[in-house]
Amino acid sequence: MKQNVIVVSDNTDPEFEKAIGKGLDEFNLQTSGLSDRRPLCVMVRDPDTNEILGGIVGRTSLGLAFLDLFHLPDSLRGSGLGTKILQAFEDEARERGCRSAVLYTISFQAPGFYKKNGWRSFGEIESDIEGVSRIFMTKKLY
Repeated sequence: MKQNVIVVSDNTDPEFEKAIGKGLDEFNLQTSGLSDRRPLCVMVRDPDTNEILGGIVGRTSLGLAFLDLFHLPDSLRGSGLGTKILQAFEDEARERGCRSAVLYTISFQAPGFYKKNGWRSFGEIESDIEGVSRIFMTKKLY
């Protein structure tokens, strides 16, 4: 019998992601009767150039919103734009039927920003770097 080949890579392959997503969706549908995993992105574009300046990359699935990546350049921070982007993410998640959201941030990134916006910490994992940890946060959306 032939052995399956295991490949470890740091490159994202759309075909690979599609195959994994399809398998996961089929399993979720078979197990729970629901397969509703969808990307959820909120983008900020420059009004003159249409260049993407920042935003959120996340997803929704089975009533839960996952905020995976959130970035704004320094020049756009402190203006309230971050809160508006986060609110747009949360509002769309609610529209999709999500009752809760989850994320992790790094201790030197934005835990205070999320707390100010109603998120609460539910766990923390220290890294090998002194004083740096991953902070896991959640928010009820109903």
